[in-house]
Amino acid sequence: MAFLSGARQFLSGTRNDSKSKPPCLLSIRSSTTLIVLTVNLAIFTDIFFYALIVPVVPFSLTVQVGIAEDQVQHWTSILLACYSVALCVGSPIVGIYADHTSSRRWPLLIGLIALAASTFLLCFGHSIGLLVVGRLLQGFSASIVWSVGCALLVDTMESAVGVAMGYVAISMSVGLLIAPVIGGAVYNAAGYYAVYYIAFGVVVMDILLRLFMIEKKVARQWIANDQHSSPSGPEANEVDVEAAASPISPNRTTIEDTIETTGPRNEQETGDIKEKRDEADETTDRNSIASANHTSMKRCIKVLLKSPRLLAALYGLFTQAGVMMGFDATLALFVQRTFHWNSTAAGILFLALFVPGFVSPLVGWLSDKYGAKWPSFFGFCLSIPILVCLRFVTENTIQQKILLSFLLAILGVALAFANVPLMAEITYVIEAKAAAEPGVFGEKGVYGLGYGLFNMAFALGGVVGPLWAGYVVASAGWGTMTWSMAIWAASGAVAIGIWLGGQEKASSPPEEGTGDPREQG
Repeated sequence: MAFLSGARQFLSGTRNDSKSKPPCLLSIRSSTTLIVLTVNLAIFTDIFFYALIVPVVPFSLTVQVGIAEDQVQHWTSILLACYSVALCVGSPIVGIYADHTSSRRWPLLIGLIALAASTFLLCFGHSIGLLVVGRLLQGFSASIVWSVGCALLVDTMESAVGVAMGYVAISMSVGLLIAPVIGGAVYNAAGYYAVYYIAFGVVVMDILLRLFMIEKKVARQWIANDQHSSPSGPEANEVDVEAAASPISPNRTTIEDTIETTGPRNEQETGDIKEKRDEADETTDRNSIASANHTSMKRCIKVLLKSPRLLAALYGLFTQAGVMMGFDATLALFVQRTFHWNSTAAGILFLALFVPGFVSPLVGWLSDKYGAKWPSFFGFCLSIPILVCLRFVTENTIQQKILLSFLLAILGVALAFANVPLMAEITYVIEAKAAAEPGVFGEKGVYGLGYGLFNMAFALGGVVGPLWAGYVVASAGWGTMTWSMAIWAASGAVAIGIWLGGQEKASSPPEEGTGDPREQG
């Protein structure tokens, strides 16, 4: 029983009793640096695994699965879309669950199981059905990492949300940057299985850090106890902990009060009465809490979805993800057919698109200081002419290759400016709503739900983008696909320019009684 109790405490992070010892290296394991590192490694692992096989899929589908050459683009787009479908469906569910658990550790550990299963299926599956199931599991794992991970970063970083999302964007950029290069080079040099051996190694590192990390709110169960112990000694402290944990309200008369006042007629009667009263209280509390949680969550969802700021941010994320993942589905095949490049060269070209993502912390700092609207609006506006100009890359010449690389690099900068402020805007909206109407989101908040909606929008873009880009390229060509993406980006710029929060410092709460001016109207 002691082992099971210890295992439960380790997995959930919940303190078993006031006498339980603090975890080893508590201060290090709950430090801001380690938490940020763990979340970013988890996001890097997800993106690395996603992007590792992007340049490999067109080649492996024909060799490993036996797909006909004229069906490769079709199945490449479908496999990318499967990931996004699972991410879209799982994200809001995971976000709601994360907001109602005592610790964000449980969902992260559940994600590990899905990640391990998806890695196994994608590595050893030799049919299109197993590959589809593997990508669905990978998308579900990603929904946990992004929803719970971003919420955990907000819990940890507090006012520096934009900077935190900048680090997330860097993790995503690094994964997107090195994974296609590694995937293409390793596939050419050592074959299909070697690519997944690298993935297994990264997953093991992710597992170790997730198990080692301790949330700050979990660490406070021991730290607060040590700092605020009373002069009465351990016994008094234990009573305080039990009192704090009791679900009984202060103005409810307990069975112990009745016994002290009237005295028991006999011990057996007292025990029976106490047992029945405890069972009744437990049932009542459980039913009332479940009912309150259900009503509260419906209200929270309604409040969030009625915010024009949030809806504009979600549409912008949907658009940015669609443009980015549309190129994931088409770029490798385009350069293979136009420039006759192999998977290694195709992977290297992704460097031009994702290296500019390293400006993301700067973009996040600008968002924290000036708000999300103008950095994001600038990013969308910059992407429009770049997407149009990509249609002029049509021939196998040195000049055309240089032009493609240059345009992709500028597009990478534009996408970073478009994306990072919108990720931070999710938190800005929640904070503005909470400041304008204190208590509207309850005690635990709705950061998990907010970033679940963010994931849902991003995933929808990931579904529409590859399918749109893939089918337009197949039916009308590369040039038509790029200018159609430019029109999509323009619609995102319009939504951001009209409805997103303005120039006010995003992380500053409004004056008491005034509300947030960006939420008015």
